[in-house]
Amino acid sequence: MEERTILVWFRNDLRIHDNEILLRAIERSHQIVPVYCFDPRHFAKTKYGTRKTGVLRAAFLRENVLALRQTLQQLGGDLIVNYGHPEELLPQIAEKYQVDEVYHHREVAYEETYISGLVEEALWKMQINLRHFIGHTLYHKEDLPFPIRDIPNAFSVFKKKTERESSIRPQLDTPKALRIPEGMDAGKVPGLAELGFGSEEIVQASNLEFRGGEAVALKQMQAFLRDQSSTLEDYSQLSPYIAVGALSPNTLYHATKEAENTTLDKKRGEQIILKLLWRDYYRFMFKKHGNRFFRLTGLTGTPPEIAANDDKRFDLWKCANTGNPIVDRSIQQLNDTGYLPYYQRVIVAWYLIYELKVNWLKGAAWFEEKLIDYGPANNYGNWAHLAGVGSSLKDNKPVDIKKLTAQFYPKEVMEFE
Repeated sequence: MEERTILVWFRNDLRIHDNEILLRAIERSHQIVPVYCFDPRHFAKTKYGTRKTGVLRAAFLRENVLALRQTLQQLGGDLIVNYGHPEELLPQIAEKYQVDEVYHHREVAYEETYISGLVEEALWKMQINLRHFIGHTLYHKEDLPFPIRDIPNAFSVFKKKTERESSIRPQLDTPKALRIPEGMDAGKVPGLAELGFGSEEIVQASNLEFRGGEAVALKQMQAFLRDQSSTLEDYSQLSPYIAVGALSPNTLYHATKEAENTTLDKKRGEQIILKLLWRDYYRFMFKKHGNRFFRLTGLTGTPPEIAANDDKRFDLWKCANTGNPIVDRSIQQLNDTGYLPYYQRVIVAWYLIYELKVNWLKGAAWFEEKLIDYGPANNYGNWAHLAGVGSSLKDNKPVDIKKLTAQFYPKEVMEFE
């Protein structure tokens, strides 16, 4: 094998199973340099006064990075972890270890792609290529029956045409061993205090309900798929692992199809795959429409009414102090655990937009801070549809909030103004 060194830049792909950048780097090099960067921009404040990453998601992220490092060590490798801007750190690491090429998975949201561009520009000055791979979706972009610019906006059309004319690739092999440069300095995973969190927040994170790492994710996936007592309303709680890449969507799909032949009810299997298809759809819509999902007017140009004092109303909502017991309990659950089942997300979002008449982007920003399964496309795509400004016109229809709350809270009455 040619004496080549490839740097593997991990981002939202913190696993070794079904991970193309890791597998191809091992196949095509003599040694690899695995790297993860904690980017300070991901922990900054937004214009709404929220954090881009709250303490619970930060704690969960740290757990997954530490778990990946341990897994790589078991294969004979390690993971370099640094705190700083990737466009500054990666060239330094590349120079130190005489890297020939850098591999990473392409992202779709503006901030992530902007950072990729900065890294690519910095590496290009060193005559080092940043190679992009597609690895975050169920369907590979190259296998779609249409180019990105022609993807149908209507989700139902996207789903029907994609399922009929495309196929999902098989899982990639899991590496058995890897080689890294001798004496590679792996660095230290920054603590929550170094990431800008205070002592009270750190205490809250110590009670994090979700444990990190792909071993946990794979075990939980198998347990969920084998559980015959679950109903369609049950949630697998796998979305946090998919969000950080500790679980591949492809792996979940193939495990679901296999389980349908044994213990898994077919309707439950269909619901799992439908959620994965929605996830694909939003990522491809972000690729097609870009920053329109971050605008109040979205893709329709007609946002819901906003109250003059929506800042005060937003504060009541995010502090679980609206006076509506269902909404307040759900927001408190979100603030305490970093997770909410989908139906609760719909209820609290609907209440913020239509009862409190608050700018929907503020709610989306709060979810961005609090949710440990946050992803830009899923989060802002969902909020845009609930606000009636999403990409799929049919799915901009208003939610029947009374029916939804009656289904999940039959003994309580949803209070309206």
